Amino acid sequence: MIRKILLSTAMLTVLAGPAFAADLPMRSSPPPMLSPVPVYNWTGLYVGGNVGYGWGSQNPLGLIAPQFSQNNAYSIGGGVIGATLGGQVQVNHVVLGLEGDGDWANISGAGTATLPIGDALALRARDTSMFTVRSRIGYAQDNWLFYGTGGVALLNGNARGTVLTGLNACGTINLPNCSGSQLRPGAALGLGVEYGFAANWSAKAEYIWTGAVAGASTETINLIRIGLNYRFGG
Repeated sequence: MIRKILLSTAMLTVLAGPAFAADLPMRSSPPPMLSPVPVYNWTGLYVGGNVGYGWGSQNPLGLIAPQFSQNNAYSIGGGVIGATLGGQVQVNHVVLGLEGDGDWANISGAGTATLPIGDALALRARDTSMFTVRSRIGYAQDNWLFYGTGGVALLNGNARGTVLTGLNACGTINLPNCSGSQLRPGAALGLGVEYGFAANWSAKAEYIWTGAVAGASTETINLIRIGLNYRFGG
């Protein structure tokens, strides 16, 4: 009799087990592990290209006849395209770096000058290239970099004059020539913003002011450029 009771109890337990298990609350699966958000790093060497537009003023007679160069500055403007090479180090939010660039330029202008000797010249000036070497100091916020920059500049320009009226001609004592070219050293200052849109790629927009003087030849250029950089490492 006892054996039958124990056997019946065991069978009831086996049959009732799934029903009790169905009534138990389901255990939720653990939440997925979230990968850490990568911190953008601006440290490294980089190369890039840029394109832009410059405008300002130049004194063409400083390249042709410096003795008559006073008060003969003319407006100039045109495009630039070139390459960039630089390196920088990021410490927390601060980014320090050094950058150099060389641009082919077609920044030109024209005008007419009346000389004290009575001659009138039609003048045309053109910058053919420009170079800068600048330090950069910036503030990095995530993928954004806001920076200031300053350094030295070198502008390569030429000018040509055509005698319109007067008794003197090119090659005389008063007008030893009617064309000239010169490399003029100067300074470069600016501001910019750069955005890292991929691990090693960034795009920038910047304003650079350059001023150059060599003898009687003076020039100032306001330059707006956009660029694309590739950074090694990171």
